[in-house]
Amino acid sequence: MIGLLCFALAVLASPFKSKLRLEAENAVLRHQLIVLRRKMRVRPRLTNNDRWFFIQLYRWFPSILHVLTIIRPETLVRWHRAGFRCYWRWKSRSLGGRPQIETDLRALIRRMSVENPLWGAPRIHGELLKLGFEVAQSSVAKYMIKRRGPPSQGWRTFLRNHAPDIAAMDLFVVPTVGFDLLYAFVIVRLDRRDLVWINVTTNPTAEWIARQLAEAFPWDEAPRYLIRDRDRIYGAIVTRRLRAMGIRDKPTAPVSPWQNGFAERLIGSIRRECVDHIIVLGEAHLRQILRSYARYYNDIRTHRSLDKDAPVSRPVQPTGSIKSHPILGGLHHHYVRV
Repeated sequence: MIGLLCFALAVLASPFKSKLRLEAENAVLRHQLIVLRRKMRVRPRLTNNDRWFFIQLYRWFPSILHVLTIIRPETLVRWHRAGFRCYWRWKSRSLGGRPQIETDLRALIRRMSVENPLWGAPRIHGELLKLGFEVAQSSVAKYMIKRRGPPSQGWRTFLRNHAPDIAAMDLFVVPTVGFDLLYAFVIVRLDRRDLVWINVTTNPTAEWIARQLAEAFPWDEAPRYLIRDRDRIYGAIVTRRLRAMGIRDKPTAPVSPWQNGFAERLIGSIRRECVDHIIVLGEAHLRQILRSYARYYNDIRTHRSLDKDAPVSRPVQPTGSIKSHPILGGLHHHYVRV
């Protein structure tokens, strides 16, 4: 500190000295440093005050790097950076107050808030207390996600809660080798995407569809709602049969196939994975093919919407040698461990 004060006084007095006198003093001081460095065999030891003195000079006059002799310029720059880090570490020090909670706990609060849109801070706080976390309710409210509108369930949750009671049905056309048209009728449950019923006819009528519904849902297996399109084939006989079975008829809007998306998606899979690769010889041949595909679809084929599981859940087989069994003449294969 004294050295810095002396330097400041010298700087203030320098305007009153002649330029030649200042240059002579600088030359003498530099020569003395050269003589001292010649006699010293070890590095000079500097105190913290010396380092602070040089750093302050470097802040005010960066050009002094060209005249340093007892230390290297990169050393002075390193001191300056270390001082900058210490200064901001001191500025960022904790001033007391409530400590921050752990990162994992903050992530858990956010996860609970996302997964349970109807829960508020008191409910999440109670769950955390039951899990052994000591945290204030105000902290829970701070780290919850902020929603713009009132909390409500999403479409995914809504459909998942209602899917077990909903089924869908539809018809699609398959040409034969003689260019005749066969009509395939499918019913699918929305819960596990299982193909409940599939059958083939050359002349679909309302009586035939009503009979298929009765065979597809015997006893108390009928769903509460059945989605269908507005095809004329679903006449009064079909609606009366649905009413007698305790099923509420839910026709889609006109020209809106997307409202029956589950059945349309199933028909698309049947076309892409089965009938588009086979020449149908007749009604019996198509019925055999579709029933074989239905067994593959329900028991073996994995579905992305079911977390890569089959409608009839397949057990995991971690051990054993892998064997493959062809399906539909080798169009698909079933892999098992034996």
